[in-house]
Amino acid sequence: MGILPLDQLTELIDGVASADDLMVAMIGLCATLGARCFAITHHVDVARETHPMRLHNYPDRWAEFYDINALGLSDPVHRASHKTSIGFRWSRMPAMIPLTASDLKVLELGREQGIGDGFTVPANVPGEARGSCSFANEAGTSLADEMLPAAQLAGAFAFETARRLWRVRTLDTEEQPVLTDRQRDCVLLAARGKTDGEIAQLLSVSAETVAVHIKNACERYGVYKRSSLMIRTLFDGTFTFSDIFRR
Repeated sequence: MGILPLDQLTELIDGVASADDLMVAMIGLCATLGARCFAITHHVDVARETHPMRLHNYPDRWAEFYDINALGLSDPVHRASHKTSIGFRWSRMPAMIPLTASDLKVLELGREQGIGDGFTVPANVPGEARGSCSFANEAGTSLADEMLPAAQLAGAFAFETARRLWRVRTLDTEEQPVLTDRQRDCVLLAARGKTDGEIAQLLSVSAETVAVHIKNACERYGVYKRSSLMIRTLFDGTFTFSDIFRR
């Protein structure tokens, strides 16, 4: 069974203080695991996100194509990672999700750029955009079976380290919106499908007051639609899916 050297794992957990540090640590991990490159990312359209979490050393041409075509949301590897809680070889994807003609074309284009086979560790944190850590090789070159447990462990810790770094970066560059208790109550009930009138009855206030609370919450997040507000509050952890969809 593949075992990571203790000093590498310790460095990944405690010794990484910046994205540059994480890049160096991940390159070292790739060498240990037998991978050519790696990618740690949230599954989002990076062009539409203010501070997308992404770190990789994939070929520049592939990264450019990936961003131009907004593949962060439609990437078959990402979609497959939403179907499992443990790492998987990319060769398993046909059994995990239906692969479309577009998916097959994307995978073929990746192979042409040297991204042909890989192992992806899902990282799905409730209330946040889904994400993953992938270790990739050229087609025909795979991680050895005995290294998969080590890749699972390394991927999980690497993603959590990236989350810590990006959270600090975001907090340093922008103030996080915080709802008042009453705003939170109104937004949560609206997310559950309640009308302003129904919310007003539940909270013993007027429907006009409910509308004002939700309007002010939208302003705090810099959005104009209630649907956008609800998405933002899910992504930043104000609410979880369990909060909204609980029975």
